[in-house]
Amino acid sequence: MNIHSKLKIQNISFLSNFSERRGGRALGLVSLVLLFSSVFLHAQPLDSVIVKADTLPVRIDSMTIEGDTAAIEKDSLLQLMDSLAKEMSKPTVVDSTMLQCYVIDSQTGDSIPYANALYQRLKIGASGDAEGHFSIVRQAGEQLTVTSVGYKPRRIKITDSTPMTLNVSLVPDSKQLQGVVVKAKRRHKYSRKDNPAVELMRRVIAAKKQTHLENHDFYQYDKYQKVTMALNNLTPDDLEGSMFKKAPWLLDQVETCPYNNKLILPISVDETLTQHIYRKDPRDEKDIVLGQSTKGISKLIQTGEAMNTVVKDLFKDINLYDDQINLLQKRFPSPIGSTAISFYHFYIDDTVYVNQDQCIRLQFMPANQQDFGFRGELYVLNDSSLHVKRCDMQLPANTGVNFVDAMKFQQEYTKLPNGEWALTTDNMVAELKVTDFLQHAIVIRTTGLTNYAFAPIADKLFKGKAKITYDAAAKMRDNDFWADHRTTKLTKSEAGMDSFIKNMSKTKHFKWIMFASKALIENFIETGTEKTPSKVDIGPVNTFISKNFVDGIRLRASARTTAKFNPHWFFEGYYAYGTKSHRSYYDAKVTYSFNKPEYQPIEFPIRTLSFESNKDVESPSDKYLVHNKDNIFMTFRPVKVEKMSFINRQKLNFMWETDYGLATSVELRTESDVPTGKLIYEKMDGSLVNKVRMTELIVGLDYRPGQSYVNSKQQRMAVNLDAPEFKITHTMGIQNFLGSDFNTNLTEVSVYKRFWLGSWGHVDTRLQAGAQWNKVPFPFLITPPVNTSYFEHLETFNLMESLEFLNDRYAQFNLAWDLEGKLFNRLPLIKKLKWREYFAFKGMWGHLTDKNNPYLPKNVNDPELYKFPEGTNIMTRDPYLELVVGVHNIFKCLEIDYVRRLTYTHMPGISKNGIRFGFNLVF
Repeated sequence: MNIHSKLKIQNISFLSNFSERRGGRALGLVSLVLLFSSVFLHAQPLDSVIVKADTLPVRIDSMTIEGDTAAIEKDSLLQLMDSLAKEMSKPTVVDSTMLQCYVIDSQTGDSIPYANALYQRLKIGASGDAEGHFSIVRQAGEQLTVTSVGYKPRRIKITDSTPMTLNVSLVPDSKQLQGVVVKAKRRHKYSRKDNPAVELMRRVIAAKKQTHLENHDFYQYDKYQKVTMALNNLTPDDLEGSMFKKAPWLLDQVETCPYNNKLILPISVDETLTQHIYRKDPRDEKDIVLGQSTKGISKLIQTGEAMNTVVKDLFKDINLYDDQINLLQKRFPSPIGSTAISFYHFYIDDTVYVNQDQCIRLQFMPANQQDFGFRGELYVLNDSSLHVKRCDMQLPANTGVNFVDAMKFQQEYTKLPNGEWALTTDNMVAELKVTDFLQHAIVIRTTGLTNYAFAPIADKLFKGKAKITYDAAAKMRDNDFWADHRTTKLTKSEAGMDSFIKNMSKTKHFKWIMFASKALIENFIETGTEKTPSKVDIGPVNTFISKNFVDGIRLRASARTTAKFNPHWFFEGYYAYGTKSHRSYYDAKVTYSFNKPEYQPIEFPIRTLSFESNKDVESPSDKYLVHNKDNIFMTFRPVKVEKMSFINRQKLNFMWETDYGLATSVELRTESDVPTGKLIYEKMDGSLVNKVRMTELIVGLDYRPGQSYVNSKQQRMAVNLDAPEFKITHTMGIQNFLGSDFNTNLTEVSVYKRFWLGSWGHVDTRLQAGAQWNKVPFPFLITPPVNTSYFEHLETFNLMESLEFLNDRYAQFNLAWDLEGKLFNRLPLIKKLKWREYFAFKGMWGHLTDKNNPYLPKNVNDPELYKFPEGTNIMTRDPYLELVVGVHNIFKCLEIDYVRRLTYTHMPGISKNGIRFGFNLVF
């Protein structure tokens, strides 16, 4: 962390400029839908684009997983719209032996969701969906009993003449309503004591360990997953609007979603086939990706694969048997987790049959409706195993999650030949309201798990420490491969995605809209065409113009090559000019990648050798910025940055990253440093130093087990924010080598970890320490990480001035607690705003040894030391402390933080209080 440490310069796009490590990934999905919308907005008025919100049922038994979506032919689609809008909730009858039953309230005529039907003698049953519909086989001569909580049972004699469609009306039972508590407005206070539902759930939770597949020495299975993104809730008026009239081929892409019975327009589909393997001793498990395919609009932009990766991370597979369910980069208590009894309210509903297995159905909901939790139904086997047979659940409508109109899940477990119960179906559908402008999108994740086996697995499959490996042909699978391995078929629109994209590329003004959209989303301008991929990208766009104290207005032009130019050799650089200093600056870098990256050498795992030559003007605090120092948004700062230097730097860098997250870097760097602005290098005898020269060897280890990344054109971003990080670096200055003036030895270590506190959010923790072991002039001492922007960052201090303190020993901590609305959600009126609380506490202990203290009498004439700059101080035994209290998620994106400096408040010219901001799109 000395002034000459390696600059952490990252390029952030206009859209993601202020997001950081704790930032969310909702932005990727917003960008994808924005791109599609922008292609067609010019073709129709705004009011015809906006789709009005629709309310989903509170419960989710209607989440059907069988049957293919019916294709909607173009020539008949418009004629069907009016009738389809009225009838879309009714399923198509495909089997005359099945009775299609609709359960309604005899008084109101409203549908009764989740009713149960049972042939008592045959023990054959069915459960209704959210619309009151169920299908059951016709059993002539048998009596069908239909029941629902709060209604009197209805018994129907089934004969050969019974019509295939039955409307079953149930009479409300007031006594039953008083005895069973299932409504939000309940008559009796919920109690966990002597509650049979709670006692049953205690037994279910206690039995979890007995049913874990990890009890076996080996196991494996195949997992097929399909993730579809689409525009949601199209109406007949939309289909008759100008967008579809000017692009009639869009009608071929419209279909009915089987999960919500609404019209959707799929825009992207991603398929993955994975083999999961597990070994108990020595414990290890891996995912081997056997096939991967991405089609649709995400292929039009370079970051499309990144967006698909982000969507998969946000809407990842969930494990009901985990204590906490990781979803939307948040933690939700599982309904069968260790904290479920205290977090949820449970109610025994009924005894039902699920695929011939008798189950106890329980309803559950969060004790506090604003907490991040689920509500739904558990179907627990009515035997000694107490295993979950099925779980249907959703996020409550009034939960504090952003952008989610409705989110439903269905998991089903099947008994294997060896008697084990295993997950075989894991489906999810999320209806999103991105913004009032973009309105509705939908993400559908369909997952099927097959081919469970418990035989020994060859050791060679566990070779290497990487948790995810790819088959060499994974991204080259043909249609026959996918046809053999799909557990659910593609719909007509999904199968025709290539044709859809081809037609879209022929749309009027498509080229220019794509050009503008890419520049905005990716922050780079491509130089290629539709037929010739870009070999050179111009950008980052947000660095073309900026401002600093020395240069005034600064103009910059930059570009870099891509893997289409050469799969191993990469070139990048920039030219900049200061209008006030009248100086020219440049950067030129050449990189050789030992891998063959798809676009840029920053892709995981990084394995590169690079040489860079750079001439520029910098301030000591620039290395702590999380974005490029030339970013146009850095034109405005809360503090004056006037102590700067002209640098001329050359460096040779080797980086090797393993598949399991260990990165090793070795760098040889030489540079000259000329002070400018209000920075002065002055020896103890008063003589000025015009230039210092330093040559350093830097060795670093960075270990991030379990970390996953997505790659944009600008940078590599961490997806799994739960992964810990361990880092150690040593920087050694070598005197008289390549003209170096000094010997230095700087060692730094840091640790990062996120801790989850259940429904109380999470705490991000970073601990850091370092020491400069040699006697050195102040440019090579340790400068605290100072934040000179208006935006709060976890790892930096907001109210400390640049070069306010200098040390040669330090220890630093950063704690950030995001409560995710835990307190605000309990305040009337405030809870409707969905604000979220944020607290951060930061501190640093610093020490300057006597050998590096220019203020001591014994060092007055020391020829190796420099006088400290004006305003620089030495820390006492007291730590520097800052407190941050923030309100986040204002308008679902804005963060406002109040910062208070707690110590060293007597220093002249400092600020004790400050306001900082953030822009962060999170769920």
